[in-house]
Amino acid sequence: MADFPDPSTFTSLVDLLDDAARRYPHDRPTLSLRTDEGTSHRWSSAELRRRARLAAWRLRALGVVPGDRLLTWSPAAPALPAVFWGAAIAGAVLVPLDLRMSPTVLQRIAGRSGARVLAIGTGADAPDPVAAGLTDLKLTLATVDDLTADPVQDDRTFPTGWEAQLDSWARPTRDSLFEVIYTSGTTSHPKGVMLTHGNMLETVAVCAKLVPPRTHRLVSLLPLSHLFEQAPVLLYGTMVGAEILYVRSRNPRIIFESLRELRVTTMVVTPQLLEIFWTAITREVDRQGKSATFERARGIARRLPMALRRLVFRSVHRQLGGSLTLMVSAGAYLPPDLQLAWEDLGIVVLQGYGATECGPAAANSERDHPAGIVGRTLSPVRVQLHPETSEILVAGPTVTPGYWDDPEATAAAIDPDGWYHTGDIGRFDEQGRLVLSGRTKNIIVLPNGLNVYPEDIEAVLADHGISQAVVLETAPGRIEAVVLPPGTMPIVAPGRGGQEERDPETDARVRADIERIVRDVNKVLGTHQRIDAWRLWPDPDFPRTHTLKIRRDDVRAWAAVDIPLQVHDTPG
Repeated sequence: MADFPDPSTFTSLVDLLDDAARRYPHDRPTLSLRTDEGTSHRWSSAELRRRARLAAWRLRALGVVPGDRLLTWSPAAPALPAVFWGAAIAGAVLVPLDLRMSPTVLQRIAGRSGARVLAIGTGADAPDPVAAGLTDLKLTLATVDDLTADPVQDDRTFPTGWEAQLDSWARPTRDSLFEVIYTSGTTSHPKGVMLTHGNMLETVAVCAKLVPPRTHRLVSLLPLSHLFEQAPVLLYGTMVGAEILYVRSRNPRIIFESLRELRVTTMVVTPQLLEIFWTAITREVDRQGKSATFERARGIARRLPMALRRLVFRSVHRQLGGSLTLMVSAGAYLPPDLQLAWEDLGIVVLQGYGATECGPAAANSERDHPAGIVGRTLSPVRVQLHPETSEILVAGPTVTPGYWDDPEATAAAIDPDGWYHTGDIGRFDEQGRLVLSGRTKNIIVLPNGLNVYPEDIEAVLADHGISQAVVLETAPGRIEAVVLPPGTMPIVAPGRGGQEERDPETDARVRADIERIVRDVNKVLGTHQRIDAWRLWPDPDFPRTHTLKIRRDDVRAWAAVDIPLQVHDTPG
C-alpha cells in the first residue's frame, strides 16, 4: 500500500488525526455507535477532528491548562475518542477510568492523579459520579457529549477567530505525556502507567507490522480505558482508515446484528470474549440438533486451506457478517483448543503478549500462528529473559517512562538499563518464539524446593473442561483449585447474568463432574503439580478486572478462610 501513512513521520497523536482527516473521504465513517435503538454518530475522520477541536477549546474554557490531568469515565462512543484527542490538543493528560472500577478505587485514582476535571459519559449505561463519591472531590464535571457538541448560535465560549487561536497553541511532541493508565487501584497507592505520544506512536507502528493495512472493519467490545483497545483499534484503525463500530449493548442479538451490519473483518478480543462467542455459536448449533454434523465438518475443514474452511462453514459466517477473517487476542491465557476451534472455521486467531507498561512485546503473524505460543518480538521492541529467573524483560521505545508520581515503583519495575521487568515467566522455543509459563508473583515454591506455575495447571483444567479456575497454595505444599462449574462463561456486564440456581440433583452432578475432571487432570500433571483439593466459588462469577481477568488476590483471600472439598482417589 504505497500511500500507507508512516507513524514515524508524526510528532504526536494530533498529527495522526490531522493526517487521517486529510487522507480519507469525509463521507466515510470512522467511528459509529450501535445501541439497542440502532446505529448513530457516524463520524468521519474529519468530523472526529472537528469534534476534538471543539472539546479542546471547551477544556481550556473550563480552566484546563497544559499538564493538567483529565479524568474520563464513559462507555465507548465516538465522543470519548474525540475528548481523548481534544485533551491532547489542549495539552492535558488523560486519566481514563474504567466502568468496572469500584468507588474506592475511583476515588484513590482521582486523588492520586491530582485531576481537576472529570468528563463523564451519558446514556442509560453511563456511570454515576455521585454514587461513586467523585462529587465529594470537588471535581469540575462535564459530559463527553457536551464537550464535543456543536456550538449553539449564541455560545460565547467560541469567539470569532477561536480556531486560529487554537492553531497557535503549542502542539504536543513525542516526549509529551499523553495519558496515565491505572492498571490497578486496589492498594492505597495505585500505580499509574505514564505513556507519552512517542510511546503510543511506536505502539501503533508495531500494530502496523502485526496487521498490515487493508480494509479493516472492527466491532469494538473492549473498554477504551485499556491500551489493548486504544492502540490496535482506535489509533491504528484511525490511521489506516478503518471503520470502527462501538456497541453499547450486551444483548447477544444486538452484538451479532452489529457484526452483520458492519460486515466485520477484524476483531480485537480477550480470550474470554472468544470463548463467549464460541459458546454462543455452539449452543445455537446444539439447539438446531446439528452438533454431530458440526463436529464432523470441523474435522474435514481442519485439513483444508483457510478459504475453503470458510466455504464449509458459510452458514456460520453469514451470522458473523460474512467477512470476518482475523481475531487478535491478548490479555490472558488462550486455550489452544479454543484457538483451533475458530481456525477450523477459517478465521485466523493471532495471539499476542504485552502489557500497559510496554505495549505489544511479542505476537504471532497471520502466516505463522501456532497454538500455545505468543510469537516473535518485533523491532524496535526487544525482549530477553532474566538469566536466573526466566522473567520476561522488555525494552524499546514502547516502554513507559515510569509510574505517575511514584519513583519507587518505577525503579522497582524498570532497571537502570531501561528494561521493564514484566513479572511474567517465559521461554523461547527452538524457533525463537516466546512461550509463557506464568507470573512470578503466582509461583508456588513447594517445601521440597520445586516450583509450580498455577497458570500451567489452570491451562490443563481448561483443556479438560473447567475454563474458569484459580490454582492456589493454601498451606505449605498444598495445591488447591477454586473453580466455576464446567461451561461457565465470564459475565461481561457487571451485575448481570450468572449461574442459574441449581437443584440438589444438578448440584451433585456438577460436583461429580468437577471431581472427575480434577482426577483426570491429575493423571497428566507432574507429581509435584497435582491438585490436592478443589472448591466451588460461591458466586456466579469470579471478581474480575475491566478486561475480564480474574482478581486472584480476592480469590486467595476468600480461600484463606473457607473450607475445601477434598479430592478423593487422587493418584499417588
